[in-house]
Amino acid sequence: MPRREEKRDLETIPVGSLGIIPLKGCRSLGEKVDYYLVKWRAERENEHKGSLAFTGYERPSYLLEADVPRFGSGEAKGVIKESVRGDDLYLMVDVANYSLTYSLFGKQNHMSPDDHYQDLKRIIAAVGGKARRITVIMPFLYESRQHKRSGRESLDCAIALQELVNMGVDNIITFDAHDPRVQNAIPLHGFETVRTTYQFIKALLRNVNDLQIDSDHMMVISPDEGGMSRAIYLASVLGLDVGMFYKRRDYTQVVDGRNPILSHEFLGSSVEGKSVIIVDDMISSGESMLDVAAALKERKAARIYVFSTFGLFTGGLEKFDEAYKDGIIDRILTTNLIYQTPELLSREWYISCDMSKYIAYLIDTLNHDASISDLLNPVERIQSIVTRYKNGELTN
Repeated sequence: MPRREEKRDLETIPVGSLGIIPLKGCRSLGEKVDYYLVKWRAERENEHKGSLAFTGYERPSYLLEADVPRFGSGEAKGVIKESVRGDDLYLMVDVANYSLTYSLFGKQNHMSPDDHYQDLKRIIAAVGGKARRITVIMPFLYESRQHKRSGRESLDCAIALQELVNMGVDNIITFDAHDPRVQNAIPLHGFETVRTTYQFIKALLRNVNDLQIDSDHMMVISPDEGGMSRAIYLASVLGLDVGMFYKRRDYTQVVDGRNPILSHEFLGSSVEGKSVIIVDDMISSGESMLDVAAALKERKAARIYVFSTFGLFTGGLEKFDEAYKDGIIDRILTTNLIYQTPELLSREWYISCDMSKYIAYLIDTLNHDASISDLLNPVERIQSIVTRYKNGELTN
């Protein structure tokens, strides 16, 4: 008997025939999402399946053929190779996939977030307004760290969101946006920022079997003031205490576009002897994260687990290898929402959280125009899995 969360009871009529276009950098995630949708729709019993409104409901694949070929100059065009008229389209893009290259005057150029975003616009332009509805699934929100203005500078995230809705995008789904208030740029359109809390907890509990989940033995830490709401949510659903570091910066100088950090100051109760979860939206170079972990170790924290939705690891993996060897970190968990290098996946300290099933739930539910509010707030599922863990029912 499948558990409650294994199936969705969707009795409404689909908005349109489902079509998914994962851009090149998001292809493997798109294929996993497609696998679940094909499976569920073949098994779903619905008395209206044979009706006109359900045309194309059950198919061997919902992925549509699309491409972005480039000219020798590096310029490109978006091409969709099959009909999308009347479709409910879901475009998936990973703007952080730097592994892809294209030829620019005979030289190999790695794709930047700007290139991926431009390719997304090309595919939307190729649709030409013929789709019934367009939803963009952009897990790592393009330019999300440029969400507010300090001095005379561009507001790139807001401009990008407005550009997408002006091109005919109805909904934008992102994960753990750096600052969800960027949605104020498009107040009349759909914008969802989805938490990954449940998947992190599930992956941790499946991989570590001797955790004591209570406020005497475990604590949640935010590495900065900006991520406090994330930490408070995780601590609240697990019934733990929360602590915070804040960055003391040198505002007299600017290095690499930001004021250098002088030290990390801690606010919170004692972490001595406790397992600690550090939660953040992204690991960029990882220096701040490792500084925080080292500061917690100095305060005699027992074990340190890092939850971070996006693992960019822009400075390489060596410093994390060293921190693991020195016992500063125990495990780092990030999602497969963005590109993961084979080197990262091979690391002993790394746990990957697969988000494809969750995205499939979102797409399946939205295609039926049903509410996704229970998917966006996974408190019940978290409490259920913690109870099963405590009862010894959970195995990897």
